[in-house]
Formats: sequence, C-alpha cells, structure tokens
Amino acid sequence: MLDDELRERARALYAGALVWDDHSGFDPDARVDLACLDRWRSAGVHYLSVNVGYDVVPWRKTLQTLAAFRAWIEQHPADYLLVRTAEDVPRARQTGRMAVSFDLEGMNALDGDLHMVSAYYALGVRQMLFAYNLNNAAGGGCHDGDAGLTDFGRAVIREMNRVGMLVDCSHSARRTTLQAMELSSAPVIFSHSCAHAVTPHGRNITDAQIRACAATGGVVGINGVGLFLGGNDRAPERFADHVLHVTDIAGPEHVGIALDYAFDTGGIAEVLGAHADYWPPQEYPGGAVEFIAPQALPEIVEILLRRGCSDAQVQGLLGGNFLRVAQQVWR
Repeated sequence: MLDDELRERARALYAGALVWDDHSGFDPDARVDLACLDRWRSAGVHYLSVNVGYDVVPWRKTLQTLAAFRAWIEQHPADYLLVRTAEDVPRARQTGRMAVSFDLEGMNALDGDLHMVSAYYALGVRQMLFAYNLNNAAGGGCHDGDAGLTDFGRAVIREMNRVGMLVDCSHSARRTTLQAMELSSAPVIFSHSCAHAVTPHGRNITDAQIRACAATGGVVGINGVGLFLGGNDRAPERFADHVLHVTDIAGPEHVGIALDYAFDTGGIAEVLGAHADYWPPQEYPGGAVEFIAPQALPEIVEILLRRGCSDAQVQGLLGGNFLRVAQQVWR
C-alpha cells in the first residue's frame, strides 16, 4: 500500500473510532485551569481520565482538587460531560463533547478509611491504583520493597468491586499486582504502564503481569512517557513497540491507550528532585522528560497499520477495549 493510501486509511479509521485516553499526566492541583483539556478534545479524544491525586500529596488536597475539577466540568456542559456510567462516553461523543472521569494514584487518598471508596466513586472517581511507587497501607509500590497486599488493601479491592470502581495496578509492586488480580472478582487494569520486556525500567510491567491482567479480562494502557518507552524518546514508533508486545503476549483485546501526557514540563525536574524517594535518581535521571501528545495518535494509527494491525485491532486499542471493561465494571 502506498504511503498516501495508508495515511488516508489511518485518518479515516481514527476519525471513525471512539478514542479513549485512560490517564492524564498534568499536576493534580485545584488551581489548574482545566481549559487545558482542549488539548485532548481538539485532538479527537472522546474520553479522558483526569488524575486528581497521588500518594505524594495529602489526601485533603486531593479532595480539594476533586471538588474544583468537578465544578469546572459541570460549568462547561457544552464541551464536557462528567461520566456516571459507561454509556455516557459514546453519548458524549455523539453530542460533540469529551467525557471525563477521575482517577487516584495510590490509596493514601483513603486516609485508612474504607468508606472513602464509595464516597470517591460518587464524586466521579472510576479507577484507583494501590501505591504510587512507594509502599503504603494498602500494598507495595514499584520502586520499593516488593511487598504484597495488606489486609486493608484486600478489603479495598472487595469494596471497589462492590461499588464498581476499576482496580488499577500501575505504579504498584509486582507481588501486590499479582495478588490483586487473583483476588479481584472484576477485570483489573494497568491504566498506564509500558512493557518491561521492551524497556527494562522499574515502572514497566513484566510479561507475567500482562498475562495475569488479560486473564482477568482487563486492559494494559500504554503510556507515552519517554523514560518508560525507552531512551526518553517520544517517537510514535516506540509507542507502537509496546502496543505490539502486549498484543503478542496477551492479545489485541487487552491493550489500550493512557498517554500520561503532561504538557507543562518545566518544573518536572524540580518535582523529581524534591521527592527522590518516590522517583529514585537512578531510574529518573535529571533533565527534561519527553511525552507523546494526543495529537500524535493518528500517526501511531498509521504506524500500527503499516506494521500489520487490522482495523478492528486498532479500533480496540483506541477505545473499544477500555470501553468494554468499563461497561463490565462501572455501575
């Protein structure tokens, strides 16, 4: 197929697909102007999970951020729709809006209280991971001792299954994730993780974790962070390498997109340096971190088509796979 023909096929496929980005990477802070969401909407993204807190910040700040972000979305109903059910995502697309829900990176946000799970769900949080890089009261982080789930972590999984919140294993220790996937009665995701076999970074996940995720019926969302893609390189070809590895290991129905895109990268080096326990310098060397932006998604589609993916596989990657899991889990 000629390049122009392939590019036109990719363009048409992208334009006709539901596009789901399962995690944003900008700073979860109540002062952030969410007009920045137009970066995703203008790129043709139909659903975005917006991070409202992670273990590095106090849980009270997380609640303040969540309140501010909810209010902003509700004040812009012509362009955005706050998700309640999975069917809100295609409904938002049909009406020219972008659907938005929220996620939590680490269970410090619960402040040790199991009842907080249903409270966060009612406020729009649809997925939560165990630990952000370091161990906490629920389980182990990927840059800490390989601790397993605690009794509290097990209780949280059961509560998440009950209310319909997605159990998310990104940023968490291998043993914790394998135990969580065995315990959960619902599909489990790695919202934004790349493949360790392609790039051996501590944040990336092993083939055993990928297979275990698929066995639950879940999805691995490939992120666009250069450090995790390899060589701090945001080239779309590197993103495709990770997509195709997960496809080979687990099947095309178990891979999706979660770019973890951070548009304001000026202060990242300072943040990493200020919290070196969360981001060990040997894993996060100094300097700028590169990110794939949503505007690169059509090029990624073209690359995947050139490398042998079918239209159906690409449609699943772009959004169909995550939508399927949300339809199974969200209540």
